[in-house]
Amino acid sequence: MSQPATDDILQPSFKRPKDLAHFPVIHPQPIHWGEMDAFNHLNNVVFYRYAETARIAYLFALKMFDGDMVTVLAESSCKYLRPVTYPDTLLIGIRCRHLGTTSIVMEYSYFSTAQQAIVATADAVIVRLDSSATKKVAWIEEERRALFALEAQFGHTPSH
Repeated sequence: MSQPATDDILQPSFKRPKDLAHFPVIHPQPIHWGEMDAFNHLNNVVFYRYAETARIAYLFALKMFDGDMVTVLAESSCKYLRPVTYPDTLLIGIRCRHLGTTSIVMEYSYFSTAQQAIVATADAVIVRLDSSATKKVAWIEEERRALFALEAQFGHTPSH
């Protein structure tokens, strides 16, 4: 599986909103008509799908998503601040809030290009597992250094 160039992920073809200045990876996500619910706004479950896609972009940026890494979503939450409607494109900022021994707490911020505002925020705890998905695996020092270096480029330091 080929990975996109890191610059393509970190420097996509949009102006980085000030609200996302301290998020090292921004995933542009167009809203699709079929993702709307009966109340004519983006269905709440779609935000979780988008978070998953943004999380993969973050791992690509760190060169950690190679098909061999096994992670499991241990916990997630989303706070909806404003309704999102079609058409729109969300810019999803993602960063590490906390890097544990075998886990990572991710923080997401959803910026609506139509509304020019943050419309939702979210958190997720991801746990790294071995290839059989039976045992937790620690982040190696090289991965930890790469993550902290990426975050530092955007003025953010995760706790650990």
